[in-house]
Amino acid sequence: MLHPRKDLDAVIHMPVRFSIMAALTAVDEVDFKTLAETIEVSDSVMSKHLSALTEAGYVTPRKMFVGKFPRTYLSLTAAGRKAWKRHVAALREIAGGL
Repeated sequence: MLHPRKDLDAVIHMPVRFSIMAALTAVDEVDFKTLAETIEVSDSVMSKHLSALTEAGYVTPRKMFVGKFPRTYLSLTAAGRKAWKRHVAALREIAGGL
């Protein structure tokens, strides 16, 4: 039997990425600024971590204009939701001990 830590996702495991994923599981879609404020990180930190999550196929950005202003909306992909569930299940199994 493999230890559950082997089911942890290295992309998600970083604290900021974990926070992004957790916040996105609660919504269908959220705008970049609201998400950054919710998890209390700067725009540059948010951008860096969203790039990694997008590259992994876990997050989809949707860009549009609201009036004259550009807005980016973010949502989890199906692969992102699956990866999140697996990661959280592994954490729960590890936390449950032997």
